[in-house]
Amino acid sequence: MMADRVFTEIEYIRPMEIEARSMEIIRQELSERGVTLDPVQAATVMRCIHSSADFDYVRTLRFSENAVERGIALLKAGATIVTDTNMALAGINKRALDRCKARAICYMADPRIAAEAKKRGVTRAAVSMEAASRLPGPVMLAIGNAPTALLSVYEMIKSGRWIPDFLIGVPVGFVNVVASKERIMSTLVPYIVNAGRKGGSNVAAAIVNSLLYQIEESRL
Repeated sequence: MMADRVFTEIEYIRPMEIEARSMEIIRQELSERGVTLDPVQAATVMRCIHSSADFDYVRTLRFSENAVERGIALLKAGATIVTDTNMALAGINKRALDRCKARAICYMADPRIAAEAKKRGVTRAAVSMEAASRLPGPVMLAIGNAPTALLSVYEMIKSGRWIPDFLIGVPVGFVNVVASKERIMSTLVPYIVNAGRKGGSNVAAAIVNSLLYQIEESRL
């Protein structure tokens, strides 16, 4: 016979109210921790916390000067977002993206990218960034998985071959993750980067969505 257990109390919330309740909890916990967020950056930081349940983003998320404003302006201008995973691509709100007349793509499943990467002995993510450099119009990169994508972009910036219009750099992991982020933050590219090892495709998508939702709110 199972012993009696004490469970955490369940909150009964309608499905459409779950996100709002989550944000309420985040704001409450930030207040209890004595944290006051920069008003311009707050929506992005909170989206990262919401997608990960990790309050470390309060102290590790890095923004270049006027990053949020510049990211919003690019999306309003119909930028192309290139992700390094199909998971990040799937997580971006397509309705909000369509209303901005922007688009999001991922080259990782492209057989031509795979063939080129195999031929050269490099990652598909690195070759994907080279493909992104050939796109017309403003390009925003959303990197949540592959530090090799960031290193590829860094080499292109360093050599003068290409500077993306905006870079979200939040790859997660252990090998070259910290180093790749540090290099991107040393450039002049506008960025939102999470310092350290944490990140992920979900966080990359959350940052894009935080910008899209601010555009949506401004139209209300």
